[in-house]
Amino acid sequence: MAAERTPRPAFYALAPGGARDIVNVLHPPYTVWHVANVALGAAVAAHVYPVRVAAAIAAFFLAVGVGAHALDELNGRPLGTRLSKRALIAMAVGGLGGALAIGIVGVFVVSPTLIPLILFGAFIAPAYNLELFGGRFHTDFWLAASWGGFSALTGWWVNALGVHSVREGFAAAAVVVACYGLCRVQRHLSTPVRDLRRRTESVTGEQHMADGSVRALDRASLTAPLDAGLRGLSIAVPLLAVAALLLRL
Repeated sequence: MAAERTPRPAFYALAPGGARDIVNVLHPPYTVWHVANVALGAAVAAHVYPVRVAAAIAAFFLAVGVGAHALDELNGRPLGTRLSKRALIAMAVGGLGGALAIGIVGVFVVSPTLIPLILFGAFIAPAYNLELFGGRFHTDFWLAASWGGFSALTGWWVNALGVHSVREGFAAAAVVVACYGLCRVQRHLSTPVRDLRRRTESVTGEQHMADGSVRALDRASLTAPLDAGLRGLSIAVPLLAVAALLLRL
């Protein structure tokens, strides 16, 4: 049997080299998805401030899309990019530093209550992606809590700065839990497909159906439905966020 063609490390990954490596490190579908969680959180606040929403989205794009993902690539090269260690460190420092700068401005312009959120964000990005503390924070729970629930919580808090009604409190809790749950779904889909794409040499087998037919199993047939789920969610969640914000702005 001929060897299976080596698959891309992710469904959205471009061929390695040049500017394509920078695009790959940004993980565009997941970055847009996680930034959308910020917008979903903002949409349930009693009052929505466009400038605060834009600043929060920019901060999470820099922190997660650039900084955290650069650290992730630095830690083991999961995407196989050709970017130098120095370039990845520069992206990580620039992304996290830019997000921190936005947060500091927010403390003075918006509210000092942003400080705990800033400190948590500054901690969890390197702790998760560099697997610090023996990988204690590199778990499915912390991934979903950070880039799902925490993103939504921050988007809501920078606009609300407090719970103004029971209705708003329940709405905020619901969107935080929902974004956490969606991120857990992402993880349940991405973990097996990542193993198939990056850690599996070959797949052989057959699926025997109740009607007597037999389907051949290979890596492509196993990754296709997982990738389709991830692709669909990475489009659907941002669209929901856009719709929710458009109704509030």
